[in-house]
Formats: sequence, structure tokens, C-alpha cells
Amino acid sequence: MSFHLPRNVVLPVDEIDVRLDPGPHPFAVSNAQAIAENWRQEIAANPALFDGTVVLLSELAYRDNSLVGRCHAVNYSTFMLWRKRRENSGAEHAYGHAMLVAGDNALVAIRMGAHTVGAGSVYFAAGSFEPIDFRDGLVDVDFNMIREVREETGLDLTGAARSRRYHALSTETGTVLFRRYHVDAPADEIARRISAFVATEAEPEIEGPVIIRHAADLPQGLAPHMKPLVEWHFARIGEDP
Repeated sequence: MSFHLPRNVVLPVDEIDVRLDPGPHPFAVSNAQAIAENWRQEIAANPALFDGTVVLLSELAYRDNSLVGRCHAVNYSTFMLWRKRRENSGAEHAYGHAMLVAGDNALVAIRMGAHTVGAGSVYFAAGSFEPIDFRDGLVDVDFNMIREVREETGLDLTGAARSRRYHALSTETGTVLFRRYHVDAPADEIARRISAFVATEAEPEIEGPVIIRHAADLPQGLAPHMKPLVEWHFARIGEDP
């Protein structure tokens, strides 16, 4: 189990070669009893939780502007225990962020709903990679980003202009892969569309949109990994790095 990449610095990424191993993750195998017990406690505290399928990494490395790694499908209950036992677990988490850039260069993020694990947290609409996000065993990051944005906000970014490369930020809590997606409408209009979509949902995953207009405009509840991403964007307006 190996993880070799710089931490706490934004990295340019031209290629992502993260593959889905059909075998079980060693963390899931060695912690089966603890996973089941922790899940009983989790759903007792929040019955809205669903034990779906996500993926956890067993390897990830950065070299020559590329990310190369291996991951395994696990139950969400496994992921929940791992969040409490990250250190020396032999597992890490990676996820995608479509950095939604409005026509006025503001960023449009979301605030998670009260019934979710990340209740109140502000970040770009996103979700963990799932087996559906892989093509012939290789992760399709843009598919994941577009799918999650559509599910949470109702926006379809399929035809949106996007930056030519990805970037990554790896911290102690995980590795976020992000890419700018540009929407011509101003931020207020995009936020209105998202709010209208949320109002139609019986059980919306998000509370609503959050507009970030400059590098110091850091909303309450901003997820820790978001500050470097916000600063990165506003330092590079007009660039396609």
C-alpha cells in the first residue's frame, strides 16, 4: 500500500490513470466486525444514511504531471469507519470537484443539507467516485463531476467549456481532483437556477447554492480543502493553467 504525492500544494494534472481493482480492499477485509458495529451506531444517529457503494484507494502516486493509482469498491459503511481510522489504514480517498465558474468569474458552490454526513459544509457539488464512474476499469473524472453536479443542482455541464487540464490538492483528509467548468450566466442567475431545482426535490441533498465572489469571501462552513482552491482560482482569472 503506497501513497507518494506532495501534500498541501496544488498540482497540475494532465493524465489520471486510477484503476478499479475487482478485489476487496484490505481495510474492508481486516475491519469487517468493526465496520458493522460502527454502521449500527451511524444509522442510529442518522437513519437517512444509505449503505451504497463508493471506492477507496490502496495506491496513489504523482509523477510527470500524472496521477496513477488503484482503488477498490467498498460499502459506504466501510468508508464511514475509515474516516475515523485514516492513520496507517492503508487506504485514502479521492474525489472530484467541478469548479463552477460563472460569467462574472464568481464561483458557485453548494451547502450540504442537514440530513447528510457533511451537513452545513460548503464545497463544490461533488461526490465520491462510484463503480459507475469507471470505463473499462479506468476512472472517468469528468463523468463523475458532471453526474454529481446534475444530481445535486440540476445543472447540466455536459456542453460547458472546461479548462484544458485538471489540478489536484492532496491533504490529510483526501485528494481532490478539480477542473474549471465555465457557465456564461452570472453567479446570481446560476444560484437562482440551483435554488429552483432544490425546491422541486422531495429530499434535496443540498441546502442551496453559495456564491464566492473573491479570494477573501470565505463563507461560514467552508470545507478546509476549499480555501486553497478558492485562492488558486482568483489568482488565475483569465488564465487556463
